[in-house]
Amino acid sequence: MTLSLNKDKIRFLLLEGVHDNALKVLNEAGYTNIEYIKTALDEDELIEKIKDAHFVGIRSRTQLTAKVLESADKLIAIGCFCIGTNQVDLQTALRLGIPVFNAPYSNTRSVAELVLAETIMLMRGIPEKNAVVHRGGWNKSAKNSYEVRGKTMGIVGYGSIGSQLSVLAESLGMKVIYHDVMTKLPLGNAMQVGSLDELLAKADVVTLHVPDLPSTRGMMTKQEFNQMKNGAFFINAARGGCVVIEDLADALSSGKLLGAAIDVFPKEPKSADEEFSSPLRAFDNVILTPHVGGSTQEAQANIGLEVAEKFVKYSDQGDTTSAVNFPNVSIPFTEGTHRLLHIHRNVPGVLSQINASFADAGINIMAQSLMTRDDVGYLMMDVDDNDSAQAMKRLRAVPETLRVRVLF
Repeated sequence: MTLSLNKDKIRFLLLEGVHDNALKVLNEAGYTNIEYIKTALDEDELIEKIKDAHFVGIRSRTQLTAKVLESADKLIAIGCFCIGTNQVDLQTALRLGIPVFNAPYSNTRSVAELVLAETIMLMRGIPEKNAVVHRGGWNKSAKNSYEVRGKTMGIVGYGSIGSQLSVLAESLGMKVIYHDVMTKLPLGNAMQVGSLDELLAKADVVTLHVPDLPSTRGMMTKQEFNQMKNGAFFINAARGGCVVIEDLADALSSGKLLGAAIDVFPKEPKSADEEFSSPLRAFDNVILTPHVGGSTQEAQANIGLEVAEKFVKYSDQGDTTSAVNFPNVSIPFTEGTHRLLHIHRNVPGVLSQINASFADAGINIMAQSLMTRDDVGYLMMDVDDNDSAQAMKRLRAVPETLRVRVLF
């Protein structure tokens, strides 16, 4: 349970060479106690480094397991400087009262541009022609080489990436159809179809832009590939678990599909030293990229800003508006107050217990907001600055308390 610390006492551990923008944001907000490491750490090194950190920033290689998190007694927040959060044990973080932040929209444009470029290259047959020329061949045929203009792109998942890709594809003269589990307002002339089956049967190129959910894992199998048009193309820049790779390889071997582009895989190397293994390596007509859909300088710069700003808002204000695993709470500051942040087990009666205790002590609550998620509740309240010491003492006495912090 933490009192308000001076900013120079709050320690940040940033791993995997997150963008310099993160350092700039933290420094400008007054945070200078930052350890910056350009690599990921193995579990033993991570446990040693993280034990004195209040904030930790990671990318996709660092694994914040239950063992690691339970050893980090001072940790109050985690920042994933990327889109996904699978590398963090989110339930353990929640149980320990640690919010996790990410950057869900910062690489949208980068992914959309890559998929559009892959669409053009696949439909022109460039991957295979490129491979042949590298081997000394000269396949100048126009067979199976097409313009994208007038072709149909089928987008599975019409979120931030899918919808932006829709606009870019349409600007090249493509017809765009999309499937989503929710009814989504189309951009431009895109049309939502009623089912995945309908999209697969109509699209010349199918591209996935869905989250990692039980319903999306293994969603593309032999059955789905058989439903696609003969000679169609397939792209996955979403999640590796969405596709049964062996079934995709069969669809390519049989000639059912003319090509594919895959950026994410069910099993990916943990480091550059580990060999990448996949049956798709056998195909010249497949573009294979090492999970770089969002790996542009622009995207990393945006991610650095976005996650670091969320760190600052949580440290300065207790704001958890966009935390992926935590109750989302935010209230404006009230002049002349101190802010109390109370993280507790979510059981009935905690709020009434706190309010009754404050009333008995004559502590005036100026503002208050409580949200819960699963077994954890997060209460934010502003009290008169003269009352904060007494208020902290009473919050600590609440049996369900997990963490309490005061900001002033």
